[in-house]
Amino acid sequence: MRLTVAQALVRFLSVQFSERDGVERRFFAGCFGIFGHGNVAGMGQALLESGGGLPYFMARNEQAMVHAAAGFARMSDRLSTLACTTSIGPGATNMVTGAALATVNRLPVLLLPGDIFATRAASPVLQELEDGRSLDVSVNDCFKPVSRYWDRINRAEQLPGALLAAMRVLTDPAETGAVTLALPQDVQAEAFDWPEELFARRVWRVARAVPEPAALREAVGLLRGAERPLVVAGGGVIYSGAVEELGVLAEATGVPVAETQAGKGSLAWDHRCSVGAVGATGTTAANALAREADVVVGIGTRYSDFTTASHSLFAHPSVRFVNINVARADAVKLGGVSVVADAREAIRALGEALDGWSVPESYRGEVRERAERWNGVVDAAFGGRQGTPPAQTEIIGIVNAEAGPRDVVVCAAGSMPGDLHKLWRARDPKGYHVEYGYSCMGYEIAGGLGVKMAAPDREVFVLVGDGSYLMMAQELTTAVAEGIKLVVVLVQNHGYASIGNLSESVGAQRFGTRHRLRTPTGLDGDPIPVDLAANAASLGADVIRAEGADGFRKALRQAIASPRTTVVHVETDPLAAGPSSEAWWDVPVAEVSELDDTRQARAHYDDSKKTQRRYL
Repeated sequence: MRLTVAQALVRFLSVQFSERDGVERRFFAGCFGIFGHGNVAGMGQALLESGGGLPYFMARNEQAMVHAAAGFARMSDRLSTLACTTSIGPGATNMVTGAALATVNRLPVLLLPGDIFATRAASPVLQELEDGRSLDVSVNDCFKPVSRYWDRINRAEQLPGALLAAMRVLTDPAETGAVTLALPQDVQAEAFDWPEELFARRVWRVARAVPEPAALREAVGLLRGAERPLVVAGGGVIYSGAVEELGVLAEATGVPVAETQAGKGSLAWDHRCSVGAVGATGTTAANALAREADVVVGIGTRYSDFTTASHSLFAHPSVRFVNINVARADAVKLGGVSVVADAREAIRALGEALDGWSVPESYRGEVRERAERWNGVVDAAFGGRQGTPPAQTEIIGIVNAEAGPRDVVVCAAGSMPGDLHKLWRARDPKGYHVEYGYSCMGYEIAGGLGVKMAAPDREVFVLVGDGSYLMMAQELTTAVAEGIKLVVVLVQNHGYASIGNLSESVGAQRFGTRHRLRTPTGLDGDPIPVDLAANAASLGADVIRAEGADGFRKALRQAIASPRTTVVHVETDPLAAGPSSEAWWDVPVAEVSELDDTRQARAHYDDSKKTQRRYL
């Protein structure tokens, strides 16, 4: 079959499928692309000629389209994704941040950046990086450390092996992340005689690894001897589809369940074993139980510093960990008993082995009491101060109340992820989508686009602050062009609220965190007269300007009722903080300073540092 390399690539991608539990789905739902001289004649022509065999979606920013693909993959439980094609040079390197986000979050995305001529016939070409060490180096080498698999296709014959290797990584839950296949622009257009077998329908089975019996026995032994166990549910619970099994296990044993950012929604917020978020942005209920837990069962979590409160949270002198994870690298963390297995299969096995065992009734009672006390804190935060402008927590409460049980909230960076983690009352395992592995400003709208593409039957609420919005709002235009409806809540607080709070806590006096006009004394003048609502309208979205909590509620209902992408713009009070998690996050403070604020912050830091420990 004589095709160009790009045509062969597109044809191959269009016939790849994933399968889990007997359900098959198309692995590549389409391809995002922005065309330039480095891919228009190759990938652009191939996508055109495919006639929709691999649907094409035009993006407005290369980083954003990778975020959209990552959001799609996460919403699809990593069983489906999108490819992304760019030109060479800046178009390619714009994807590096998106690649890092996908790899950190273990989300499959396929990146197809154009590359310099393999033949070097006219070198240096437009946008080529000339490296004196090697003529084989291009800017696409930047993708190596942020990709789980990287290859450059310098000859047509190399494509089949690279494609199979790419699919192996993309469909492996333990290895997945960004995969980069750099495509020299001359090779893309080169013709080759391909074996027809390359284009046969291919199904990649996503297996469910079962726990090794000896590891399971050790884990069960620890749990049966525990008096105050705690489950920390990570994203692996949701990706595995193990929420029902986790609920059954928790009910039967009485073990409370705390949730990471990626794991939020593993239990419904009002489940009697749910204690909510854990860690630096956690609930006081979960964190109090974590401090006294003698056995911690981490399921599908990578134990980030936010989850462990920088290794200060799990304070029991003889605490032990049981780590259930498909990835061995995560399963061995914190010196835990390593159970390398699929979350659903491991939870089922634990349930069978623990049949008849339960935590003491007094512990069940304590769990409920702490959870109910925290729910009162949430009610107060959502109820608000009845002031103008409203607190951010009031805005979150209104969105939570107006959203349906299957609707999705999307966020990524700033102060909102912390408030959402603590306060959002999740009712569906796919209803909470906060990217906090890479915590990338600018992810929100693009990620929300990917979520909606994966789940068009759900309302998607994108919560974005003014700082993140200014970094990447372009995909509003893509949503409008594709007829994909988003409800975007644009929170304007005239600065970087999250880093402002952190700056104050480390004695840096909110320096450089307010959006202000410059005066002779610095950036301390009036707010910059930006109009982000007008900007959103210029990108094609409908816009509603809301004032106060009541005005916001009315505007949000209008946006929900509308069939079009709608941005609701609302100002909030940047100094109105949400409730404390009573946990620490290790951000080093200057050891010497002439500022009293900094010296005081350092003294507090030194005290907090004493609570940090190594779990060996």
